[in-house]
Amino acid sequence: MEPGSVVSAVRSQRVLCGEEIRPAVIIIKEGKIHSILPDSEASAHTAGKVVDVGNSLIMPGIVDCHVHVNEPGRTSWEGYWTATQAAAAGGVTTIVDMPLNSIPPTTTLRNFHEKLRAATGQCFVDTAFWGGVIPGNKLELRPMVQAGVAGFKCFLIHSGVDEFPHVSDTDLDSAMKQLQGTGSVLLFHAEREVKHAAAEKGDPHEYSTFLRSRPDIMELEAIRTVTQLCLQYQVRCHIVHLSSAQPLELIRAARKAGAPLTVETTHHYLNLCAENIPARATQFKCCPPIRDTANRELLWSALKAGDIDMVVSDHSPCTPDLKCLDSGDFTQAWGGISSLQFGLSLFWTSASKRGFSFFDAVRLLCKEPAQLCRLDDQKGSLIPGHDADLVIWDPEKEFTVNKDNIHHKNKLTPYLGLALRGKVKATIVRGKVVYSHGSFSSQPLGKPLFIHHKTPSPL
Repeated sequence: MEPGSVVSAVRSQRVLCGEEIRPAVIIIKEGKIHSILPDSEASAHTAGKVVDVGNSLIMPGIVDCHVHVNEPGRTSWEGYWTATQAAAAGGVTTIVDMPLNSIPPTTTLRNFHEKLRAATGQCFVDTAFWGGVIPGNKLELRPMVQAGVAGFKCFLIHSGVDEFPHVSDTDLDSAMKQLQGTGSVLLFHAEREVKHAAAEKGDPHEYSTFLRSRPDIMELEAIRTVTQLCLQYQVRCHIVHLSSAQPLELIRAARKAGAPLTVETTHHYLNLCAENIPARATQFKCCPPIRDTANRELLWSALKAGDIDMVVSDHSPCTPDLKCLDSGDFTQAWGGISSLQFGLSLFWTSASKRGFSFFDAVRLLCKEPAQLCRLDDQKGSLIPGHDADLVIWDPEKEFTVNKDNIHHKNKLTPYLGLALRGKVKATIVRGKVVYSHGSFSSQPLGKPLFIHHKTPSPL
């Protein structure tokens, strides 16, 4: 399968179709899935060449709706070219780029257009965009909805960068009123400053010192606010990167009461645990923090029960110096983990040991993220009429993460040296091969995605 080539039909002994895995041929026309046929019926419909991938599993391309690309403005941290190549190498066919940490952030219509210019001609996979809610930008929100952003993100605590300030309760009320009737969604970094007893100073080189500084109650109190707003305004709300299991009861109660609320967690909260983080290993720092093993297992249970809707990367890279590796000071290091390329393998390595199926993987990594972004009419499922976005992978194959096989711009990740199960062989975006066996198409073949919500009614 040559990178850059156009595929008109692909055959496998294992195609994930609806609720079954079976031998099939996927017929592709004009970048869309035209039909999925049993092998015996396919020959009448495949005048062109059929690519046979043997026993490799074909499933929908991953939709990763939480990625910090950081372009324009912080391209030393990442950038569209490297981020989307890493995505393609990991079977991700759609990313949704966060409004920070680019400069400028995506908080005005003008800034959104600047981001689009930066992304043009650089994306190997399809790319949608989140806007941001910050103090004083409420009149920018509806113009950005009409311009095609997928929704908006806000912070209830300092974001880590000064150009994206966190919001007050008054700002939230104003934003909610603007978003009512638009069909859009507001994403929350759900931590709030609270007075807590654990604020005593500890050794900054020990992970436990950092963990004590971001206790579960910070997530619990933030999510209490989110659930109240969601119920009051009936605007779709989404909690990003849930790390604590403690707020799950609040989330369940709010949904039962009719809140249009969704929740994601990330690969790092499902794969890592606080007890195993060595001193000075600042590559493990993120906010909210990685918590203990018991908490991690509760997150897995919540995924199985449907209380957490999806799993994303929250790919948040930076340059090595910002991780303070020389000093090993957790209190000073940038908080963020790079994992965009390895999400499918990370998930499958851990999920397959806990009784999760390929269908669960599709629901949590493809369908639900697509639905959140209102892309589920074209992404996230192998059905006729949808974009021919496919990941072809070997779920049984093991490989080790090392610097040579990382395509992110900065190779720093807590997963270095880890053996993972599930190797991506090829990635197809709208019928074109963007990645195959370690090589990329010579030109980026992704496109920007604009979300068409219902037209806002006048206020």
